[in-house]
Amino acid sequence: MADDYLRRTAITRPILTTEQQDLLDATINEWQDACNISSRIGWRTGETRKTYLQDLAYDEVLEETRLGSQHAILATHQAAAALSGVEEIKELDEEYKTSCPEFTATTVKYDTRTMTLFDDDTVSLSTVDDRIRCDLALPDDEDGYQHQYLNDEDWELTESTLSRRDGDYYLHLGFRKPQPEKQVKQRDDDEDRTVLGVDLGIVNIATTSTAYFASGRELRHRHREFERIRSSLQQTGTQSAHRTIQQMSGRESRYVRDVLHRVGNDIIEEALEHDCEYIAFENLKHIRERAPPVKEFHQWAHRQLVDLVEYKAEEEGICVEYVDPESTSRRCPECGHTSEGNRVRQAEFECEMCGATGNADYVAAKNVGLRYVRRGLQSSRRTGDSQLALKSGTVTPSRGFVPSD
Repeated sequence: MADDYLRRTAITRPILTTEQQDLLDATINEWQDACNISSRIGWRTGETRKTYLQDLAYDEVLEETRLGSQHAILATHQAAAALSGVEEIKELDEEYKTSCPEFTATTVKYDTRTMTLFDDDTVSLSTVDDRIRCDLALPDDEDGYQHQYLNDEDWELTESTLSRRDGDYYLHLGFRKPQPEKQVKQRDDDEDRTVLGVDLGIVNIATTSTAYFASGRELRHRHREFERIRSSLQQTGTQSAHRTIQQMSGRESRYVRDVLHRVGNDIIEEALEHDCEYIAFENLKHIRERAPPVKEFHQWAHRQLVDLVEYKAEEEGICVEYVDPESTSRRCPECGHTSEGNRVRQAEFECEMCGATGNADYVAAKNVGLRYVRRGLQSSRRTGDSQLALKSGTVTPSRGFVPSD
């Protein structure tokens, strides 16, 4: 059955006292025991349905652990989900050897009965003893991506997860809201549709046809520093060095994710500001094929960014589409002349035929968008004009440039 909700996760850290940490550690340990008790019962009886496994395991979980009743129920449901996953594997491959799922992760599930979020950016969490209340570590400004879920009443809090990693605690807050209807479903085929073109690069991680540039300079600098330090630690080869590498890797991933969230939000804002129903990206498969191994970090960042834009666009009813990026940085968007000589330098474009000049990434973004515009015009079901959004207006292959009002 299809899920009628958009689901998102916002990651933050609870600010805990030593006593609160001890209570959460005890809760995590009891949660592991509860899940393992339920898992063994389900494995022995062959039961994978969560309500039925709850009936079988609930009393024993309450008797053998210090969890409250709601956490005991959640633990039986978690075990049922794991057992169902094992059954699916067995159905796909009967010869695959499976075993009873064992829970070792230092996590614990929360729902709206065991966790409460307050308007003052604090959270209340159930433990094996009393509930604890603590502040959440959130970005100081309202640009932090967590605020779009915390401050918007359309987003409803759902099941969340508390995890402990390297002595730190993280709260993965789950949110949901009803799926919106896509704008394009409400439009007739003879109406104009506006496209935002996006180029993905290295100097600029993303550039739009409306002249928004997201610099990749800081990302590249941070990544080079990380690689330099990691190389040095790998040569050391100690367990302490290995733990340090893992901690650094986690910090870098969280930093990159935060940067890409901001860039993704900016791209969506560009689309909304210019009334775009479509966002066109270059096909990432072609990026992987043409990029050398040293660019693997940027390929990963591009994939993450596109995934973020996809789900953010879904919330706004905007479609994300893909085009072949071949020659988008060498084709003149003014006259159509394509040549390697048009790319004067990494960041500069100058057409050998008509003399048009521009930033190479901006030219590529326009070409990406125009390629999707032309695809729409070639459709037998389309009678209206698609148009590419620019900073000061729109452009179509048939009408040329049309300035904004």
